[in-house]
Amino acid sequence: MVAVSLQQKLSQKSRSSKMAFNYEEYLRINKMPTLWCWGCGDGVILKSVIRTIDSLGWNMNDVCIVSGIGCSGRFSSYVNCNTVHTTHGRTMAYATGIKLANPDKKVIVISGDGDSMAIGGNHTIHACRRNIDLNLVMINNFIYGLTNSQTSPTTPKDFWTVTAQYGNIDPNFDPCEMASAAGATFVARESVLSPKKLEKVLMEGFTHKGFSFFDIHSNCHINLGRKNKMGEATSMLKWIESRLVSKTKFDALSPEEQVGKFPTGVLKHQTDKIEYTEAYDGVIAKAQAKAGGAK
Repeated sequence: MVAVSLQQKLSQKSRSSKMAFNYEEYLRINKMPTLWCWGCGDGVILKSVIRTIDSLGWNMNDVCIVSGIGCSGRFSSYVNCNTVHTTHGRTMAYATGIKLANPDKKVIVISGDGDSMAIGGNHTIHACRRNIDLNLVMINNFIYGLTNSQTSPTTPKDFWTVTAQYGNIDPNFDPCEMASAAGATFVARESVLSPKKLEKVLMEGFTHKGFSFFDIHSNCHINLGRKNKMGEATSMLKWIESRLVSKTKFDALSPEEQVGKFPTGVLKHQTDKIEYTEAYDGVIAKAQAKAGGAK
């Protein structure tokens, strides 16, 4: 009995040590607690990004997080690294400049579906096209959450928003298809329902040389859910779950069955396209050679 009791204690200690993670090493503790609503999925994504950085062994002095306006914009206040809180829709423009000036640094962009697909859609398209080595983590909650619940490009049809009070009539699009078509060389989708799967795709994308796009489905039960009969976080999470299916299963569905469903996992991983800062190094070399020849 004594041996069993000791074994149980050792087992409990082992489980406890595995569960322990020092988030304080990566967070600005003076900014805690977060200002996100109770039940918001942004906290899950924050933890997943931090755990991925930890797994990769990145030095936080070499990491820069760029965020825009919206609930996702608070990311840059909470993570203890180089951070830039930019204007609405301009995260990709700022991040592009940061990466070009510091090509050896790790630049992560945190943006919402409105910030990166609507107001900043043009910047996102051209960052994908250039294949610059940025990581765009798009928190897709299907609404402009912070700025009073306007329709976004991912808001489902017939949903109530403050700009569509008789139901949304705007067609929505698949951000992953847009990013892939624009030239992004790494494209993935997961949700806050599966943090481990989320960390897995973040790990693969963060180590990819080129533009990485992540469509992360998250819940905004306060400004979207409760106006559409999903007032509790769990209700909206169940709705998100009902729309997602693994890429393998999605590919096996008929076109009719695929309607309203979104594949998860790594959707594209292309490695034969030159990364933009490397291409720009060639421009610099030519310019310097020409300047040297002129002398």
